[in-house]
Amino acid sequence: MRLAEGGAFQFHRGIVQHADILGQDEGICVHTSLDRLVWAYRPRMQDYVMEMQRNSAIVYPKDIAFVLVWGDIFPGARVFEAGVGSGAMAIAILRAIGAAGQLVSYELREDMIARAQANVHAFHGPTENWAVHQRDAYETIDDGPFDRMFLDLPEPGRVAPHAAGALKPGGILCTYLPNATQVDSTVAALRESGAFAEIETYETLYRPWVFRGQSARPAHVMVGHTGFLTFARRSLDRARD
Repeated sequence: MRLAEGGAFQFHRGIVQHADILGQDEGICVHTSLDRLVWAYRPRMQDYVMEMQRNSAIVYPKDIAFVLVWGDIFPGARVFEAGVGSGAMAIAILRAIGAAGQLVSYELREDMIARAQANVHAFHGPTENWAVHQRDAYETIDDGPFDRMFLDLPEPGRVAPHAAGALKPGGILCTYLPNATQVDSTVAALRESGAFAEIETYETLYRPWVFRGQSARPAHVMVGHTGFLTFARRSLDRARD
């Protein structure tokens, strides 16, 4: 929630007055109207991403974390994103690249752009290093060269030829797809282009554990498959016979 003067939060353990939290340090413990204890913290990025308003399914935090590390997204990087969705990946990329980096996003749907911009700005504030264009990545990618690319599109293989032209040698491309058949055609397209090497595909599984008394066990519910992440390195053109 966003705190406001005169505001209150109501839930099954009572009412919390915003005035009891405003101006206090994070981690403050307050009493609800039913005399239950509540601790107040600023949300982590994963808390915000999971609760923010959305027009579409998001890239889940477990996958975002994998992309940031396996995709080696670094401070100062120029990153291209296609398929901005509700802005979850943009939020993470902008934090990773810092003020010295730049993110360029292509999205066809105007309503997606508006929602993503609202979510990103609510989390980060002004983002002068983020440019969002209502354009089709299947047709062309301008604004390069880029250090990294993230494609959240149904057919990223169609982007491979001009993605190669916009990605620096050694740069990393990542695609996010829900179905194995989509991954298969994408990997084939990347190989056929001759411009990519080290093509690898992963999925991440997320299983919490419960520690209660003498019991230590995995939680009954885990987050299994959400999507496949395929990574590829931009290579120099193959030597010709």
